[in-house]
Amino acid sequence: MAFIRHLIHKPVVDTEGEPVGTLTDIIASRLGAIPQPALRALSITRQQTSICVPIYDTTALDSATPPQTIMLHHRLRDIPAYHPTEQDVRLARDVLDKQIIDINGVRVVRVSDIEVAKLNGHFYVVNVDVGGHGLMRRVRMSRAAREIAKWLGRPIPEGIIAWRDVEFLPGTHHIQLKVPGSKMAELHPADIAEIISQLNRAESGLVLQQLDVKTVADTLEEVEPEFQASLVESMPDEKVADVLQEMSPDAAADLLAELPEDRSEELLNLMAREDAEDVRELLKYPDDSAGGLMTTDYFTVSPHLTAAQVIDRLRQSANEVGAVSYIYVVDPEEKLIGVLSLQELVLAQPNAFVRDIMHRRFVHLSLLDSQEMAAKLIAKYSLTALPVLDAEGRLRGIVTADDALDKIIPTAWKKRLPRIHH
Repeated sequence: MAFIRHLIHKPVVDTEGEPVGTLTDIIASRLGAIPQPALRALSITRQQTSICVPIYDTTALDSATPPQTIMLHHRLRDIPAYHPTEQDVRLARDVLDKQIIDINGVRVVRVSDIEVAKLNGHFYVVNVDVGGHGLMRRVRMSRAAREIAKWLGRPIPEGIIAWRDVEFLPGTHHIQLKVPGSKMAELHPADIAEIISQLNRAESGLVLQQLDVKTVADTLEEVEPEFQASLVESMPDEKVADVLQEMSPDAAADLLAELPEDRSEELLNLMAREDAEDVRELLKYPDDSAGGLMTTDYFTVSPHLTAAQVIDRLRQSANEVGAVSYIYVVDPEEKLIGVLSLQELVLAQPNAFVRDIMHRRFVHLSLLDSQEMAAKLIAKYSLTALPVLDAEGRLRGIVTADDALDKIIPTAWKKRLPRIHH
């Protein structure tokens, strides 16, 4: 094992001891299907010019201890020059001191050193160091720092991350070292939201550009509308409209309310008509009212269906509605006449009619009821959602627990509530 900070800026001599120059960088690129990049060449500065020699022409990386001088196997004039390609990356220039994403740790960190190892005759980048030891190597204080830390009883954290667990920020040259396909897309949207919150606006935008529309939508729902607005500020309107259609209607309305009115209207015009109508309906009401908080993403049935028929319809509409907790029973005029939980539906006899198992007495909200009222009712009756009715008793939406409790508990805790309704 070796760290490249032990080598950078060291003098380089040829096999006869003649000075060649100073090692300023190490060039790497992917070798076949192996995800870890292989070291390909040394970049040496010689009389204000840069020359590259193949990595196999030195034993520096084989040394158990960092060399004071890097020696080449041959005279410089006998060594064939290495010609960098567009796929090559200069580790010191492009990776050292750059921000990366630690996929497992769900954090943004800065690379302080790079560890390499030999396998089957080739040297590969195996780990990145983001801890204290890498910083100490940077200022040539590693050994002294370890002794001081030992004396103080506070060892310096290792901070080693395997290369396979690293994701680079988009838009940088060294992204070419990665295996095609972003690891970010495999993370939970809440983890992606946590990562982008650690980046500046431009970097966050670049990360979101690498993700599919559904993942972007799910990620935006994990952050506050003000932050959502900043993230989509430079995003093309067509993509934002697609993202809005993937978001729950209430979340889409919250985001649009944070955007300039003219852009909000343009985005609504780009959305599918039915989706846009749902969002326009929500935008009519004050933000802190039940109408402003509600989502139109819910599941309704007729009282004349059987439990088996309702379950079959749930399966058929799985891609159209979010996870369902309550079943809302309505008459032909869309008036709410009953409610039953998903658990009650599943446990009912398959041939039981909805009208016989639904609850005819239920708690509900009116469109202009306050957020405080919604939160109190949800807490009092241990509910996860409340139906919202208009003056004629028609079902217009539901207010979920996480939206209702927004003003009562901190946002960070609210985001930990299960999103089981939308």
